[in-house]
Amino acid sequence: MATRVETYDPASTAQSYNRPPDSAASREQNQLFTPVDNRLIKGLGWFSIGLGLAELIAPREVARITGTRNHSLLLRFYGLRELAAGIGILTQSRAAPWLWARVGGDAVDLATLGAALNNPKNDRALTLVATAAVAGVTALDVYCAQRLSDEPSSQRSTLRAEANVIVNQSPEECYRFYRDLENLPRFMKYLDSVRITGERTSRWVAKGPGDITVSWDAEITEDAPGERISWQSLEGSEISNSGTVAFQPAPGNRGTIVRAQMELGAPLASAAMLARLVGKHPEQLAEKDLRRFKQVIETGDIITTEGQPAGRASGTTWLDEIAR
Repeated sequence: MATRVETYDPASTAQSYNRPPDSAASREQNQLFTPVDNRLIKGLGWFSIGLGLAELIAPREVARITGTRNHSLLLRFYGLRELAAGIGILTQSRAAPWLWARVGGDAVDLATLGAALNNPKNDRALTLVATAAVAGVTALDVYCAQRLSDEPSSQRSTLRAEANVIVNQSPEECYRFYRDLENLPRFMKYLDSVRITGERTSRWVAKGPGDITVSWDAEITEDAPGERISWQSLEGSEISNSGTVAFQPAPGNRGTIVRAQMELGAPLASAAMLARLVGKHPEQLAEKDLRRFKQVIETGDIITTEGQPAGRASGTTWLDEIAR
């Protein structure tokens, strides 16, 4: 079979990507499911589980710390509530209902602590500290619950993937290649093309099994040269796509740790189309994409056969490759 080699010249992509990072105001406009939100939501889930276990296992100690009288049965009930909410946040595809459940539980906790403040037998100083702490957590719960619930596409099917790889190139070089978004289809095999349409905007086209084709417009929401790139599909897209790629120097000057977090979403009515587009194993897809990125950034070559990525026969799709 004829073999074609595409060569990547690092100097050719070093053009004008030394753009200043986004302002704080522009970063605040990022939509839902940014990496920061994901970490915060997961943190609240684990916090809920930890608090629930403490209330179940050591209710007397929890009562002492909060300056209240011991009500072991009531605290254990609160513990079960916290455990259920935490497990729901961490395991269910839609975290918003479980976050709102935490908000309801926070209201009950605040009411309980408010009643305890009126009891002279309690340690009011400790109870005030506990009340302030619960109020702070309540604010985080409300923030996350509203961020998820206010999304117009809250009734969506969502696929998330995270992966990382160590690349034998500098963070700056990895950033420059990735920042040229038209390079993405060279290693993201679900993408057919990415076309730059503006300084921060681009048009993405994805192609899956059965010649299914989906397109959307996206905007770069964070651009920190040599460190981080984030993007988000524009409002109104049938398929939502967001992601962040971070570039961190590897220990011992061994290159760069590239960490990718990506998400694809669609209305529930289009869930079957999304599943056909990405497949059942988005994590495997992300890992394969980063391995291809590592290949091209380190060697400068992508070996293809008859116009298809190496190792894939004509007529097969990238989804078939994932299943191997």
